[in-house]
Amino acid sequence: MFILKVFLCVLLIGFLGLTSYIRFTRVDPAQWNIDLSERQPPLGPPSIDQVKTFETGAYVDLSKTSLEQMDAIALSTPRTRQIAGSLEEGRITWETRSLLWGFPDYTTAQISGEGLTILARSRYGSGDWGVNAKRLSAWIASL
Repeated sequence: MFILKVFLCVLLIGFLGLTSYIRFTRVDPAQWNIDLSERQPPLGPPSIDQVKTFETGAYVDLSKTSLEQMDAIALSTPRTRQIAGSLEEGRITWETRSLLWGFPDYTTAQISGEGLTILARSRYGSGDWGVNAKRLSAWIASL
């Protein structure tokens, strides 16, 4: 019985440590606020207004969409905050955290030509279970 209690205590401490690490690890904005004109997602460029998904995120090019509109939509999303960029720069990156565990996802929107390119991706793990594509689709539907 004692060994079971010790095991459960160690498990609880490990769980709390992992949760704390995920929630409180510092963010390096420069790592996530990347120039999208220099990077293509793993699946290559998407067609206009079509969300393409890849293992850890989603990508879309929007025609005639304002970065200011997208910023307002992003900031109205629960648990989302701006971490880098500005309207003046033409590129903004937001962090959105999951409700239960606080896993961070990063979304960058950048003015490109006459439209907007948006890339959403996960910080941790090898897959995002379609969360970034769903969020990106919801943001696009709100335009």
